[in-house]
Amino acid sequence: MKLTTRSEYALLALLYLARHYSEEYNTVETIASAQYIPRKYLEQIMLALKRARFVRSSKGQHGGYKLAKPPEAITLAEIVRLFDGALAPTDSVSEHFYESTPVEKEKKLVALFKDVRDYAAKKLETTTLADVY
Repeated sequence: MKLTTRSEYALLALLYLARHYSEEYNTVETIASAQYIPRKYLEQIMLALKRARFVRSSKGQHGGYKLAKPPEAITLAEIVRLFDGALAPTDSVSEHFYESTPVEKEKKLVALFKDVRDYAAKKLETTTLADVY
């Protein structure tokens, strides 16, 4: 697993919204400025997060984005999978995105990569936005 810029920026934006969970909607400009994310890029990320129902939006003068559920209900694994897919180091050990790869012929490598997958998945699936803000 390697995080892309999209998932890193998504996590940064969500952490900002988590810190401001009880407040009104936050504009893309506010989030982008606070987290040093290019505004146009953040707009695309926020649309993906909205489609996946992690955030909700409001239009108008006081519009923007806010979390659709409490920070303790959103895991890091959900966000990483949304933007980057598998948490496994190779597709042949992925539980959700399996594809055959050359290392499958080496059972000890497969076992090692499954251990890595399991550790990463467990850590990200049990860590919420509330745990890291």
